[in-house]
Amino acid sequence: MTLLLPQVKAETLRSQVENQLRQAIVSGALTPGQKLVERELCEMLGVSRPSLREALRRLEAEKLIVIVPHRGPEVARMTLAEARDLYAMRRLLEGFAAHEFTRLASDEQVKALAKAVKRLRETGQKNNRAGVLEAKAEFYSILLGGCGNALVQEILGALLSRVSLLRATSLMLPERLPQSLKEIDAMLACIQAKDAAGAQKIADRHVQNAELAALGVFEKISQPSQPGVIA
Repeated sequence: MTLLLPQVKAETLRSQVENQLRQAIVSGALTPGQKLVERELCEMLGVSRPSLREALRRLEAEKLIVIVPHRGPEVARMTLAEARDLYAMRRLLEGFAAHEFTRLASDEQVKALAKAVKRLRETGQKNNRAGVLEAKAEFYSILLGGCGNALVQEILGALLSRVSLLRATSLMLPERLPQSLKEIDAMLACIQAKDAAGAQKIADRHVQNAELAALGVFEKISQPSQPGVIA
């Protein structure tokens, strides 16, 4: 019997490269301001330059990397002003998403969200940074997927990718992580109780507290030679 398998599409390969680079940036393996050498990345990922460059263009559109004249691609830096703008928009959209998820999500989606929250709590208790970030990403994927608004899903999804640059450090603060877990638990309780207004209120408070923690960290570590730049 002849086994027939579909050919790997260029789009699939580009997505894989894009996802690996995005994860490396979000996890902190690639740091803000780090130069991305195409030859080295092609060798590490085992891909051609056209595939890599297409992935880099997508990440540039998400503002996770920048193309610097005469230098090439680098991991993006973020100013404190940009970070504040991000969190202001996140508060609006995340509160809306929590409200609409509570109102529209199926029982299966609520159960899936509860599983993601459980995983987040377990990884948080183990102080597993990578696990926390993965569980938080899963939580938001389910929340946005069930909010019933494709545009909010697209915009907030892109914002959260950039917010992850800040979350990777601030979420693991000794005082922030337990509070964040409590906020997520409270949001889930409102969702399970079909309290849309309560879920929106807690989501808003969660983002506000996350902003205070993240900006507090990065104001301390901003480089003196580049005032206001989050490195």
